[in-house]
Amino acid sequence: MTGIVLLSIILLVVIVTIVFVNTSPQFGGKITEEEKRKFAQTGHYKDGKFINQIPSEIEIGWRDIPYLLSQMLKRDGSRRPATSFPVLKIDSLDIERKPDSITRLTWFGHSAFLVEIAGKKILLDPMFGPVPAPHPMLGGKRFSDGLPIEIEKLPQIDAIIMSHDHYDHLDYGSIMKLKAKTKEFYMPLGVGAHFRRWGVPAEKIHELDWWQEIRLDSLVFACTPARHFSGRGFGDRAATLWASWVIIAPGAKIYFSGDSGYGPHFRQIGEQYGGFDFAMLECGQYGDKWKAIHMTPEETIQAAIDVQAKAAMPIHWAAFTLAFHSWTDPVIRATKKAEEMGVPFYTPQIGQPVVLEEEIPSSRWWEQIR
Repeated sequence: MTGIVLLSIILLVVIVTIVFVNTSPQFGGKITEEEKRKFAQTGHYKDGKFINQIPSEIEIGWRDIPYLLSQMLKRDGSRRPATSFPVLKIDSLDIERKPDSITRLTWFGHSAFLVEIAGKKILLDPMFGPVPAPHPMLGGKRFSDGLPIEIEKLPQIDAIIMSHDHYDHLDYGSIMKLKAKTKEFYMPLGVGAHFRRWGVPAEKIHELDWWQEIRLDSLVFACTPARHFSGRGFGDRAATLWASWVIIAPGAKIYFSGDSGYGPHFRQIGEQYGGFDFAMLECGQYGDKWKAIHMTPEETIQAAIDVQAKAAMPIHWAAFTLAFHSWTDPVIRATKKAEEMGVPFYTPQIGQPVVLEEEIPSSRWWEQIR
């Protein structure tokens, strides 16, 4: 009888999971056969999957599962702040009144940004949801108490730029709220399938391959390589492309790394586009077993050197617990390495505007969080 009950529970869980995956819009769209044939012409698509420039396997085997499970179940208070911390607030009227000649970036935590440049308002990886998962029960909540500004109070957005389709970057709920107030959407190959399923008009969606460029009035967006992977559900790992982005405006040049392990692409990007006024570089959620797809803090500083950034800041931290290190470990290690290497490295607070024409704000604000 006990065996029958256990088998019934397992069967029920399997059925619920299958139904959830196949009916919930959070998982996004599917890649068509026509798209697969197109992707095969890129040179970095093999056997139905995109591939990195260099081998990038995650070094996790069956022997590692007990350790990983123990780490996931471990009660380590250092992995997130003891309480939610406040963020600096921004005002919608201030966004509207900003002079077009000023380039301003506002960090929302993790990898989300509002970039105001050349008269345009651009969102990078606008994950504004509370949990980086397809369901609230499947992920840990955001560290901060709210956002610098709620989606409903944002003015019209000229463009959303996506790095890849993982849940901590592409959030269904956020896009559903943003799609009506956003003019254009830019993303790597394949990611458009999710946006089309979520009701974004196809003519607003622009999918780019690595090294492709596209214009938006006086701006140039360049889709550049990253060393990572993609996927939102079962069986779709690496089905869509991942990327970093270059934004070029008259008088300003910005680099956004997205998610990436360290690799030769940073030097290649530096050689082709380098001399960045500001770079937002991944620095968090790393581990020895997945070093190929997430940089260590020390590698973040080397990446800043490689892309020839005049100034840089750490991203992909201070919002969610997605790895086994303490929540402040990324910024502590990166700041130390930057000082050793003489790299201009800044740590603004969440919601604190970075104006490129002014002194860039930086403080050890995380030390005040308990």
